[in-house]
Amino acid sequence: MTEKPKNYSRRDFLKTTGIATGALIGGGIIGGLVGLNVDKTDKSVSDTGTTNHEMATNQGFQFFQNQREFDVLSNATERIFPKDDLGPGAIDLGVPYFIDHQLAGQYGSNTKEYMQGPFAVGAKTQGYQSRLTRASIFRQGIAKLEEEASNRFDKGFSSLEAEQMDEILTAFQNDEIAMTGVTSAFFFRLLRTATLEGAYADPMYGGNRNMDGWKMKEFPGHQMAYINVIEEDKFQKIEPMSLGGM
Repeated sequence: MTEKPKNYSRRDFLKTTGIATGALIGGGIIGGLVGLNVDKTDKSVSDTGTTNHEMATNQGFQFFQNQREFDVLSNATERIFPKDDLGPGAIDLGVPYFIDHQLAGQYGSNTKEYMQGPFAVGAKTQGYQSRLTRASIFRQGIAKLEEEASNRFDKGFSSLEAEQMDEILTAFQNDEIAMTGVTSAFFFRLLRTATLEGAYADPMYGGNRNMDGWKMKEFPGHQMAYINVIEEDKFQKIEPMSLGGM
């Protein structure tokens, strides 16, 4: 991501990190965060840029303890899923609040997962391999993003230029940052996965605001039935529906 222009699109980022956007189509099937914390409120967020943004405070934090930590998370997710000509980015989609709410629940505490030793660097098929909970990993990772920004640029992460944020996130992705009990590459994968899930999950979980993530992919969401179009030969553009709207 280093030395990329400021209009570096989410399509380019997902391609270079090995994720095809078509693999994630929303609600119910993407796993991980979905289904653990449900927030059915429909609150607005101010339309702001990547840095120095102010979100609606009435939505509230459930996991993060201060605005600085939340801003670091917000800007990191925005670099992973940036606003571009295809549509809104992570911030406008409410992804940071989605992650905040999930970290405060069973996802963050790994409640439903086996968390006993021995802990080792296992194969990809062996699942979660850290003694740390996701909440602990995210808290440490965000602190490390701040620390790395200070060491490299003498600024906080949220005050950096887009290319500088990308440089740091790339270092995490390439496992170049020392972390305790987990690798920086593992944290980056968690952050990237959570960002994409927040962008495409059913809006009832707090992300995918206004179903804009689905609208960009022309995904219909959760329809009651398709009997009126099932025999049509042409592709059908259907206004998406959330589980919360049924």
